[in-house]
Amino acid sequence: MQNPIPDLLEQRRSCRAFLSDPVPLADLERILSAARRAPSGANLQPGRFHVLTQEPLALLRDTLSGVAHQPPEPGEYSYFPQPLPPVLRARQHAAGHALYRTLGIERRDFAGRQAQFARNYAFFDAPVGIVVTIDKGLGAGCFMDLGMCLMALMLQADSMGYGTCGIGALANHGRLTHRTLGLPESEIVVCGIALGRPDRQAAVNGLRTQRAELAEYATFRGFGKG
Repeated sequence: MQNPIPDLLEQRRSCRAFLSDPVPLADLERILSAARRAPSGANLQPGRFHVLTQEPLALLRDTLSGVAHQPPEPGEYSYFPQPLPPVLRARQHAAGHALYRTLGIERRDFAGRQAQFARNYAFFDAPVGIVVTIDKGLGAGCFMDLGMCLMALMLQADSMGYGTCGIGALANHGRLTHRTLGLPESEIVVCGIALGRPDRQAAVNGLRTQRAELAEYATFRGFGKG
């Protein structure tokens, strides 16, 4: 039987241009139910998903519409190391340059870059925005488990013809997001996810970022040669 997982992993990419087609609730329930099948230590199943569309999503977009020009709030968890090691900074810059080049934004077009960054807070105009949270009392390992759940969500969505984009920038203003949605005090905002049917005519959706070569991140021991 053909295994679709390698194909899904190969074709998956961040979607930053969406059609306005609404996403049926049944599809979202199927996507989230499949995502929850991801492994987690002691079966704790950390993380919650606050799924928004129409008026609730519009309210959050309006609230966040100017935050790209403001300094981030004090972080509730550490996303990037400070300072970022040179090899990681090089990857970050390469990904950013590839994105802006695809969009036709020049390197010194700081206004254009900032406008593109602000689109994170509009969930790239996707018909569905998901705010991902985790209980603040959980340990660091639970973030790993939540990451596996997020990957499962993205692959399930992709298998159903949807596109997704993780929005780590949402955590820069997690408290504002928290207040706007009236989330429980025990939860902190980890990231957002934009979800919808991808606009396959948009050049930005063809962007593929480079991945490290196998030798850079893996070692093999005890296998011998030949």
